[in-house]
Amino acid sequence: MSEAVAGVSDEQARGLLVDLVGTPSPSGEERACADLLVSFFETHGREAWLDEVGNVRAPADDSLLLTSHVDTVPGDIPVRVEETDGVETLWGRGSVDATGPLAAMAVAAVETGVSFAGVVGEETDSRGARHLVETRDPPGAVVNGEPSGWDGITLGYRGLLAGTYVATSESGHTSRPGNNAIEDAIEWWNRVGEAVAADGDEWTPVFERVTTKPTAIQGGISDDGLSVEATMEVQFRVPPSLTTDEVREAADGELDGGTVRWHDEVVPVMTNPRSSLASAFRGAIRKAGGDPRLLRKTGTSDMNVYQTWECPMVTYGPGNSDLDHAPDEHLSLVEYDDSIDVLEAVAERVAGDDG
Repeated sequence: MSEAVAGVSDEQARGLLVDLVGTPSPSGEERACADLLVSFFETHGREAWLDEVGNVRAPADDSLLLTSHVDTVPGDIPVRVEETDGVETLWGRGSVDATGPLAAMAVAAVETGVSFAGVVGEETDSRGARHLVETRDPPGAVVNGEPSGWDGITLGYRGLLAGTYVATSESGHTSRPGNNAIEDAIEWWNRVGEAVAADGDEWTPVFERVTTKPTAIQGGISDDGLSVEATMEVQFRVPPSLTTDEVREAADGELDGGTVRWHDEVVPVMTNPRSSLASAFRGAIRKAGGDPRLLRKTGTSDMNVYQTWECPMVTYGPGNSDLDHAPDEHLSLVEYDDSIDVLEAVAERVAGDDG
């Protein structure tokens, strides 16, 4: 393992977090936060720069890559530190998702000399993670930064399939029988829901199911008055037991009077809970006084993208994921401190084993 050039004090670690949360970074506007990260690494003797898409790159000992996303969802939550019963809490957009994990990883990377990357666009199209996979060699192992709680390890995420359904029918008096395009859209969506449902779905954990969600719908008489049009944006969350191709085929098989343009696909991921990396996290959490929790998430993350590297992976970071994107997003600073200790212990174990 390469030796860290300069240590980070507890005050500096918390200062980095507060500065990053206090700098708005919604998707597409990450530059100011990225510059803060570059400056942090340079101040502590580490080379860092921004790549072509705006990712922060700070390569070093590549036996382990610590990576999290720089962008947040929009939302103005006044940034402040409040103390209740002796516990300090940081409020602000991104404190949990995922600026807390991002800052903790930056500190741990400086302290232990492992590689770091802060990626852009996770909340939209994961363009930063995709660029990372395309332009660097696979690391020995990856820790992806998302809130899991300081004592939690996320091992899996469902995949995503998204598309746009479009139907058109001739206009006519509403008293006439027969479907118009709006009815075609509604009936197709109902058929698809039945087609992808598993037997006993009500008893099946959400992570193991396909769930369906329309995210937008428009319909009505066309501008020229000659037809009825319907457009529906749809999403499917796909468990690791299925492929996105299987779900796509099921949805296409129910078409009758419309078409679908599939425009986004993220492959589901489930990693080995017995990997050397997962074992290192369990040991580090126990050493810090915690009882490790193994988690599976029903959404998606950049970890889905990183599985292309075919190396050990987990997702980890401080914070309660129930507060992702919430109007009361906040993070315990003690939990943030604890997560840095865990990340440092893991980095030392993984890099030491590699050496």
